Amino acid sequence: MHILLKNVQVVAPSSPFHGQQQDILIENGIIRQIGTGLSAPQARVVSGDNLHVSLGWTDLFAHFSDPGQEYKEDLQSGVDAAAKGGYTTVMIVPNTQPALHTKAQIEYVISRTRHSAVQVLPIGAVTKNLEGTSLAEMYEMRLAGAVAFSDGLKPIQSPGIMLKALQYVKAVNGTIIQLPDDHSISAHGLMHEGIYSTQLGMPGKPAIAEELIIQRDIELAQYTDSRIHFTGISTRKSAELIANAKGKGIKVTCSVTPYHVSLTDAHLLSYDSNLKLNPPLRTAEDVQALRDAVKNGVIDCFATHHLPQDWDAKQVEFEYAKNGMIGLESAFGVLHKHLPEVPVERLVEMLSAQPRKIFGLPELSLSEGATANLTIFNPEEEWVLSTAHLASKSKNSAYIGAELKGSVKGIINGQYAQL
Repeated sequence: MHILLKNVQVVAPSSPFHGQQQDILIENGIIRQIGTGLSAPQARVVSGDNLHVSLGWTDLFAHFSDPGQEYKEDLQSGVDAAAKGGYTTVMIVPNTQPALHTKAQIEYVISRTRHSAVQVLPIGAVTKNLEGTSLAEMYEMRLAGAVAFSDGLKPIQSPGIMLKALQYVKAVNGTIIQLPDDHSISAHGLMHEGIYSTQLGMPGKPAIAEELIIQRDIELAQYTDSRIHFTGISTRKSAELIANAKGKGIKVTCSVTPYHVSLTDAHLLSYDSNLKLNPPLRTAEDVQALRDAVKNGVIDCFATHHLPQDWDAKQVEFEYAKNGMIGLESAFGVLHKHLPEVPVERLVEMLSAQPRKIFGLPELSLSEGATANLTIFNPEEEWVLSTAHLASKSKNSAYIGAELKGSVKGIINGQYAQL
């Protein structure tokens, strides 16, 4: 496989070619030459207006529903959706049937995706069967290839279990991922508790349900001197709590979803069940605070929270609809449109280098002799998301029909490419 990228703008601060227009020749998955005026008669030429190339992007919280619910998504359709969105690596949550809570389940995911264009890295469950009561075989899962540990869509409620988990992962140099939500406070909430939940007559999920878990787990991370990552933070105070913890040197990092920096609870006036999410959409003030936290570096990276739901799970009364929305294919277009003040270089850093650094993944390089792990995109192209664009089996996106900014042209990951 020979590919020649012609006249592409390099966006990779770690590369000596950062900020330059270059040709990049890739042979059998290796970057052979970077320069100007390159030619290779046997190579497939990739060219176009305003093409940019960066190190491959990593998503740290996606659901591929395999095994158990392959009618929503399977490993192959998940890989295709990730490639469409510019991702070369995706970390997948353990909320499958059965859960990814043993060495055998981790090995299943890795063996099924070994020869894919996108590297799929399973997140091992913290507790057996995701029940929140006793620790799973984290050491064995780590040896089998689990990249981190989390109960995924089922946040760890017990402080005692979280304490043990944080202590346990230190031995394997692991990180706990927590989706912060106190179920004893928010169990029946359908949306953010506020003006709009009152107007719509819906039970609300108060912001404090998220903030209490963050406050608690920061204390536990400090006590254990262990690493925790909060994903899907959605309130102003959550960002402040994490900023304060970082200031004290506590090993805490966080990510935000594209929809929490682009949509507010006011959008639920449409009763669009695709907007039934957890954590829920918050206020305009919260959204602005999250955007500021992206700009000032409090938020480390982005997580799509790609959660496929079939037609039946969403085309029901709002109360009965399942939580979640797909997000891999639309992530960059949403982020660049709704964070116009954040430079492309910063967005790319948060999509590529930052998540790899947090979870100890091998550092990528955009230099001659390095393995090609690249995302090709046009940051300024405006486009409308349609169902035809989606590679996911599910179509539950609130952005269908929306105009986005920044289109992905393809990925190259070693000897595999989707262009």
